[in-house]
Amino acid sequence: MAQFFAQSSWLIPCYPLVGMALSIFWFPSITRLTGPRPAGYVNLIMTAIAILHGVFAFPATWNQPAQIVQLSWLNVAGLNLTLPLEISAISIGAVILVAGINFLAQLYAVGYLEMDWGWARFYALLALFEAGMCSLALCDSLFFSYIILEILTLGTYLLIGFWFNQSLVVTGARDAFLTKRIGDLLLLMGVLAIYPLAGTWNFSEMAQWSQTADVDPTVITLVGLALIAGPMGKCAQFPLHLWLDEAMEGPFPSTVLRNSVVVATGAWILIKLEPVLSLAPRVMTAIIAVGAVTALGATLIAIAQIDVKRTLSYLASAYMGVVFIAVGCGQTTAAFLMLLTYAVGSTALIMSTGSIVLNSISQDVTQLGGLWSRRPISGLAYLMGAIGVVALPPFGGFWAMLQLVDGVWATRPWAAAILLTVNALAAFGVTRVFCLIFFNEANPMAQRSPENIWSVTLPMVIAAAFTFHLPLVLQRLSLLPSWNLLNKDVALLVLWSTLFGMGISAIIYLGSVKKPVRLPWKPLQDLLAYDFYTPRLYRSSVVGSVDILSRIADWGDRYIVDGLVNLIGFVSIFGGETLKYSTTGKTQFYILTISFGVAIIAVLVSWSLLSNLSIVVGP
Repeated sequence: MAQFFAQSSWLIPCYPLVGMALSIFWFPSITRLTGPRPAGYVNLIMTAIAILHGVFAFPATWNQPAQIVQLSWLNVAGLNLTLPLEISAISIGAVILVAGINFLAQLYAVGYLEMDWGWARFYALLALFEAGMCSLALCDSLFFSYIILEILTLGTYLLIGFWFNQSLVVTGARDAFLTKRIGDLLLLMGVLAIYPLAGTWNFSEMAQWSQTADVDPTVITLVGLALIAGPMGKCAQFPLHLWLDEAMEGPFPSTVLRNSVVVATGAWILIKLEPVLSLAPRVMTAIIAVGAVTALGATLIAIAQIDVKRTLSYLASAYMGVVFIAVGCGQTTAAFLMLLTYAVGSTALIMSTGSIVLNSISQDVTQLGGLWSRRPISGLAYLMGAIGVVALPPFGGFWAMLQLVDGVWATRPWAAAILLTVNALAAFGVTRVFCLIFFNEANPMAQRSPENIWSVTLPMVIAAAFTFHLPLVLQRLSLLPSWNLLNKDVALLVLWSTLFGMGISAIIYLGSVKKPVRLPWKPLQDLLAYDFYTPRLYRSSVVGSVDILSRIADWGDRYIVDGLVNLIGFVSIFGGETLKYSTTGKTQFYILTISFGVAIIAVLVSWSLLSNLSIVVGP
């Protein structure tokens, strides 16, 4: 039975597509009669079916070699495009994770969007995301993965712009779409350039080709740099990171899905391409550099934010930066483990903060406080998410960070130092938000803030419970790194970096330090608070250049192109108006006109003859 479910795993992305199609029946005309809720319930049922299918298929793939299922898509004029699907424990596990988090997000939206009438559109877009990410997890082709990523980008644009009557929402959706286009364009160049070299787009076949490939270093370097540009945009890495911050204008249930697994789609492709990228050492160095800059910069920026959504968005960029470092160092196993632990922990974090924002009507952490006595369930959920993300034993984040730091300790100690610093800063940041929201004195926005209804609280508790028990699941599946093979000194360093960050944050935000906390040097504080002035740099460089070029093009189109066309039209009208007066109907006038024309032609012809004659008889 398990083998049957494994062989039919290609059906899993179809379930949410069915739910999305059924949501059409609850568009405005029918919603007025039945209400919007049936669209949500239909999608919940289809997502639950997808989860069950993945769970039943997983035993048949565990400790078994990957199976490749070929689905023919196009075969014409010698071009054969076949969609290969990889049925393995990793791909099926990723499908279960995506569908599970989407199910919690959909259940969370039942309460969060209780008063909203756009359920059909919202749940259809969540289903589109689920179908796309499940397809991406199963897909073994770079070409089709690129197509799926483009569909997910469209879904991102539509979900961010869900409340399209708000100007900031429209701006955020537009900027997210355009920012991703930069990386996607370069990724498309890399996709087209790698085929003549490898002769295939299949990840498994490209991995085999890379073992014996003999390619020009310059060519593979350029192709590799193009291939990593797409994941940079999808994972919100510097300098293509601003879209994730502006995407926070969308509803919190979509943030749950986007910040936990959607941003990881780029990292998934990057891990799949690691054997090819490793052919170019400069590309691997570039991956590490991008990840290090993003991880350090994003955690520092997150600490300086007062909007809890912005804090979570930069935290997502930071952990995707850690995954970039892992891939650049060749630690793909640690990268997979980091994606898993972060996705689970961030789900609990986002649901907890979203529950608080929903009741408190404020995203400003400085306007909250004292909620531990009023919101103990939300507080525990946040705490579970926080300790699941940072490296605190025995939770999942500790094992992922430990495996990564231990893997680079001997060969790249500087990379290990960066990872320890990032871990300490992340621990500082999540502890800071926890202290500001749940401790100290309650501010006006937190005076009346009870726990939410069950449809908001239940998925939050499930996410927190799964985060808490994730190490047991990993141990049962033998996915935890062996303690006997790990460096105990490195484990202590990882632990101390976490305790140092959490301890300093607790001392500052629970102690007698004057609030709000300010750095001694204001320019540094402004640098972090304003995102290293990246938006201003964009406006003065990219946006400013495009604006100037647009104005020049507009002037040329208005005064040169349109002016020339208008001149021709004016001459035609003037000539026509002039000639109409020559039509008198009198024969003698026509003869006179012809005579003048013949005389002019004769003068022109004789003029050239006379000039030649003067040259002959001249001195």
